[in-house]
Amino acid sequence: MFHPARIYPLHVLLASLAGLMNQQQARVLEYLVEENRVLKEQLKGRRLRLTDDQRRRLAVKGVRIGRRLLLEVATIVTPDTILGWHRRLVAARRTYPHQGVGRPGVMGEIRALVVRFAQENPGWGYCRIQGALRNVGHRVSPSTIRNVLKKSGIKPAPGRPTTWRAFLKAHWSQIAATDFLTIDIWTATGLRTYYVLFAIELKSRRVHLAGITKHPTDWWMGHAAERLVEALPGKRFLICDGDAHFRLRFKLVMEAAGIKLIKTPYQAPNANAYAERFIRSIKEECLSRIILFGEGHLRRAVDEYLAHYNTERNHQGIGNELIDGREISGSGAVECSGRLGGLLKHNHRAA
Repeated sequence: MFHPARIYPLHVLLASLAGLMNQQQARVLEYLVEENRVLKEQLKGRRLRLTDDQRRRLAVKGVRIGRRLLLEVATIVTPDTILGWHRRLVAARRTYPHQGVGRPGVMGEIRALVVRFAQENPGWGYCRIQGALRNVGHRVSPSTIRNVLKKSGIKPAPGRPTTWRAFLKAHWSQIAATDFLTIDIWTATGLRTYYVLFAIELKSRRVHLAGITKHPTDWWMGHAAERLVEALPGKRFLICDGDAHFRLRFKLVMEAAGIKLIKTPYQAPNANAYAERFIRSIKEECLSRIILFGEGHLRRAVDEYLAHYNTERNHQGIGNELIDGREISGSGAVECSGRLGGLLKHNHRAA
């Protein structure tokens, strides 16, 4: 027989424990919700980017709670967003790979070759590219080549522009590049900026100094151009940026010597990459590692570095060889010589 009086104390105890646990859980949830709000305020309006795994975890938990409770506790994203993630998660489980029908697409290797041939040979039409592909074992129709080039944004010949790479390779031995490097040195009147004008032969990587000055005036640029003309015999093109210093007298001297100035695009340092790389080399290996006092000190440092660069330093761009290409001589012990107090070093065998 059921006796309510005998189990009443147990009911009270269980109810009290349940109420206490519910209060604790409610306080924990209230704290977590407030903590999420604080963290969201730290974002200051910026969008929170979640990974796919994080979206999946929130979607699995959120769909169990339901939209009504999500409205109360969700603070990072809206309930509709969480439920949308869940719908996409369910749809992804029921999505199967689609087997396309009809003619298969062109293989990635062939597409890459079509684009490469068109970029390296601006004058080639569809049939010429078709022949080049046949030479390497691929048979592709001209219409397919046309579609590939159209999707890649490449115009048909002859309206296809010549790339910088193709231009440089076609005139490699006749091209030099020039640019300024600036350096701050200490003088009697304080810290002053000096301009160093140089030119680099693209094929050999040999560098020539045109001059050093505080004020590259038009008159000074004219004399610097004359020195470069003497140092660059046989050159027909000189790459430079759009700086105003390369106009007027500098341009007139170059044109009189039969050297055409090739101006690089605006804010495109990669178009004059060889000159930019030399500037980085001389600063990292020499000028940024010493404190320069006066113009004489700067000239000596630049002269010593150019001697090291042109005769003693190996260059990766020309097969890790020396610029002068001299043969290894001597059979004695390996010795180390240095310039600028040992800042610039090179090793050689004793005679």
